[in-house]
Amino acid sequence: IEAEVQRRKQLIHQSAERKAIISKCYKRKHPEVYILQDSFLAPDFLEIVRYCTSPDAHPHGLLRYIESFSDKRIYRLPVFTEEFCQAFVDELENFEQSDMPKGRPNTMNNYGVLLNELGMDETFITPLREKYLQPITALLYPDVGGACLDSHKAFVVKYSLHEDLDLSSHYDNAEVTLNVSLGKDFTEGNLYFGDFSQDPTPVPKYIEIEHVGAQGLLHRGGQIHGALPIASGERWNLIIWMRSSAVRNQLCPMCNKKPELVEAEGFGDGFTESPEDDVPETVNLCSLW
Repeated sequence: IEAEVQRRKQLIHQSAERKAIISKCYKRKHPEVYILQDSFLAPDFLEIVRYCTSPDAHPHGLLRYIESFSDKRIYRLPVFTEEFCQAFVDELENFEQSDMPKGRPNTMNNYGVLLNELGMDETFITPLREKYLQPITALLYPDVGGACLDSHKAFVVKYSLHEDLDLSSHYDNAEVTLNVSLGKDFTEGNLYFGDFSQDPTPVPKYIEIEHVGAQGLLHRGGQIHGALPIASGERWNLIIWMRSSAVRNQLCPMCNKKPELVEAEGFGDGFTESPEDDVPETVNLCSLW
């Protein structure tokens, strides 16, 4: 266990080193996609955000704009335009084909890109979370910190026939997750969802949900889920793990214990020091993870 703790601590420094090299040496193919613009967002998504920020916004009213699945609190909504998705995937492929160092999203995904290392956190993902996603999650997930999502981990995963085909059952290190299908052309590969991680049933009931291009699925991070194998083509997905320090400071969602923190760079795993220390901008990792 101690060896694994040390390995994970080193990941932070290794990621910072890769980010510095990429910033200095990588030539961007589509530099415009690194800075979030309203034109990247689907008109229907902007309409949803306008509703959520209106004085009379209400969860039941929001459900008129988005698609809901069963009682598992899983929702599908438009997010990006197809034009943006095409340019974004083209940029990601350009990066993959470069000789830049590449950190992979996690131990379950062997192909993909950490967007923080690519330099997209501050200019794209943070404003997307703060300005556009949090008004939505505040209405849908108030009980799991949806109104106070103050950090994230964002990455892109890639599935293809000769690389990763699928993703086995798991739950996320997040309070709320957004999973957007960026393309390209593929068949099969539906997502499936089971029980909430802390509320297991003897016989889990899974539902399958089709991933639609340029649209996203919102769900609680603790929802058991996975991806079925694709049958052909290639699929890229944008994943944003959104975290609330107010929630996870009380209980680590991964080890289910009171967090014991070690210092981390950037967002870490979304924990913060206690309020009396008056340093809410410092985000740390639970030492067990």
